Amino acid sequence: MGRLVVVSNRVGPLKDTGRAGGLAVALVDALTQTGGIWFGWSGEISEEGSFGQLKTQKTRKVQMVQMDLTQADYDEFYAGYANRTLWPILHYRLDLAVFDRRFEQGYRHVNDRFATRLRPLLQDDDVVWVHDYHFLTFAANLRAMEVNNPLAFFLHIPFPAPEILAALPNAGSIVRAMLAYDLVGFQTRRDADNFRRFVIEELDATDLGDGRISTGGREVIVRAYPIGIDAEAFSKFGMTPEARRNMLRLEKLMGGRQQIIGVDRIDYSKGLPERFRAFERLLEDYPENRGRVSLMQVAPPSRAELDAYIDIRRELDEMTGHVNGRFADLDWTPIRFLTKSFPRRALAGIYRASRVGLVTPLRDGMNLVAKEYIAAQRAEDPGVLVLSRFAGAAEGMKEAVIVNPHSAEEVAAGLQSAITMPLEERRDRWQIMFDRLCEEDAIDWSRSIMNDVASMKA
Repeated sequence: MGRLVVVSNRVGPLKDTGRAGGLAVALVDALTQTGGIWFGWSGEISEEGSFGQLKTQKTRKVQMVQMDLTQADYDEFYAGYANRTLWPILHYRLDLAVFDRRFEQGYRHVNDRFATRLRPLLQDDDVVWVHDYHFLTFAANLRAMEVNNPLAFFLHIPFPAPEILAALPNAGSIVRAMLAYDLVGFQTRRDADNFRRFVIEELDATDLGDGRISTGGREVIVRAYPIGIDAEAFSKFGMTPEARRNMLRLEKLMGGRQQIIGVDRIDYSKGLPERFRAFERLLEDYPENRGRVSLMQVAPPSRAELDAYIDIRRELDEMTGHVNGRFADLDWTPIRFLTKSFPRRALAGIYRASRVGLVTPLRDGMNLVAKEYIAAQRAEDPGVLVLSRFAGAAEGMKEAVIVNPHSAEEVAAGLQSAITMPLEERRDRWQIMFDRLCEEDAIDWSRSIMNDVASMKA
């Protein structure tokens, strides 16, 4: 294969800025190995939008190429269809989805504009790898421009059951456009199965077995490729000066107490209100934890302009005040709620200082925080991961304490199990997960997808 051309809504950075980020960190190695282009939105709004001059930046063998959007494109494509329609639907939240014909038209228009601007940059032997829910119809646009290059797609968030997706107006047309890709990848087997079910039941595709389907005279690979992290590198973050500073600060603050850590964007898919209720239940049902165990929730805002996120932030502030007002003592605060982000090295130290990692989304594609928490632990005295059964990570991390995030009682019981777990059991669970993370890392993830793309064109 020739160059790799990555397409995603946001581009870069190619160098680790030290900030937590799933997609960027996972793609850097693949791009630097083959050379190529990373193409996407600049993050800027301008009058010319996608018709303006492309913004380019060269770093070694990789060129970052970005284009602007107009305000209308941003409102309809990004804030509209991507985040008010697709995001809730794909996370099983029909109650929050907004169905507006203008949003869908804007989405299709921007996908076409991205394809139009990328087309002249492509070489015949390039492999194009497209990412996430922003570009479901993108391949169909490229095919209409007679692009015959291998096209791969990876969805980083969940793909719902056909009964949920069918509520999306023109769902059949959207998914049919996805079949212009040669490979459609998902985080979990459940997600891949949901996609296959939809195209077989709704679009009359044929299941060929071995993760392949046939439709319209074309064969498409549909498989799960669970995204990994560079576990060994992240474990080394925990030994950096920045990590040690944060770890020592926390240990001094806790004074021998135990800490539960959660790190999530403020988003209704993350189950943060349910998490706070579960922690309150822990203090109610297991009163020996009062004064001895605290919850630190790091929650950087996201999509702060959307009403659903404003409401969650307000609810979390109120719940923090309620729990702290009910249980706090002179020298102990039950919940510390921090609406800021931390560099990845600092997070590694925070993870190391925390006896329990609490990762309880209501629905998540993968959730790399779960993997980073495990990677950051000390082998001699590791913490315990309490993980939602609805996180994609649960499929490959069965040694965690798996819980139903909708049940405050079950999560509280899981937390109690984690807090009181004997050292030998903690070590055994951690070692199995850490070894697996080292084997199934980000490079293995990208290599698996690229090898399957190559097999389609062999």
